[in-house]
Amino acid sequence: MPRMNTPLTLRDILDWLHEDNPERLKTLWAWADETRRQNVGDTIHLRGLVEISSRCSRQCAYCGLRAGNQSLTRYRMSPDEILVSARQAVAYGYGTVVLQAGEDFGLSCEWVAEVVRQIKFQTPLAVTLSLGERTEAELDAWRNAGADRYLLRFETSDPGLFEQIHPSRNQHAAGRLPLLRHLKQLGYEVGSGIMVGLPGQTYESIARDIDLFRELDLDMIGIGPFIPHPQTPLGTGELKPVVAPGLQAPNTELMVYKAVALTRLVRPDANIPSTTALATINKRNGRELGLQRGANVLMPNLTPVKYRRLYEIYPGKACIEETGTACNGCLRSRINAIGRHIARGPGGRKRRAMEVEVLC
Repeated sequence: MPRMNTPLTLRDILDWLHEDNPERLKTLWAWADETRRQNVGDTIHLRGLVEISSRCSRQCAYCGLRAGNQSLTRYRMSPDEILVSARQAVAYGYGTVVLQAGEDFGLSCEWVAEVVRQIKFQTPLAVTLSLGERTEAELDAWRNAGADRYLLRFETSDPGLFEQIHPSRNQHAAGRLPLLRHLKQLGYEVGSGIMVGLPGQTYESIARDIDLFRELDLDMIGIGPFIPHPQTPLGTGELKPVVAPGLQAPNTELMVYKAVALTRLVRPDANIPSTTALATINKRNGRELGLQRGANVLMPNLTPVKYRRLYEIYPGKACIEETGTACNGCLRSRINAIGRHIARGPGGRKRRAMEVEVLC
């Protein structure tokens, strides 16, 4: 294994993903936590999440919002409802609001742009959008309207597996990796991420995903476990990507922690959330363990309670009955319990001094 001041190779990443010795893993957790402390500090950024629409045009094999799920009641929040949630974020002291949705083309370019403009006019918040694969013209318009960040998870860098689980709506579409590069060119802070333990996903595939985080120089990186949804092809077993015996990566809590820790080591100054999906598979202290193994962001849910259960990307999601006030109080207590502090302001990526000097 490499020493702590030595950059990880792809082989190193793969070795750590296979590591199951608790004593060895304590070394990884400590290394990731210290790297986090040195590069992004002991503060935790809170991003207010607003799930603005459960409508989706896609047929992704893993997501409960897929267009083919006829059992789901769909909704789309109004601009006024979104602005109420944004003002809640300000009241709770959050620096960012995240507007997330399925790939809903009822959220037109101008509709989204006007919502962004109103949030920027009425609040001091940074605005993050997570609205799927949209056109370059739309992404440009939203950036000009004031959007600061864009999240677009590539889920897996294995092109064959991605094609199986995420059928394209348009054979001429650019794809997620080119869009991530274009977002960076437009001046967004860019976020992406993966699911861990997808059927058909190997240890080596996850290692390559983590190495790709480094190559893309991502500002934000989200990692969570694959949680099967019963109304999806991967959840029912209709789709069963197969890998050779012993190569399938598990969708376990431990594997997520390893991926989070290794991601912190390859992208020391990125913002990395301890995700809701992680809290879903370990409701007792999943968030805290993620924060102690490399993460530095939490995303309290500000979606109106009447909509939360309807945004079912996977079953059993944590905190769907909590009000924004209850969620805010709970997260603050959890943060205090592990001796960390809540950050103020929008909390953009703080690049290391050496990188800043090179860019200047």
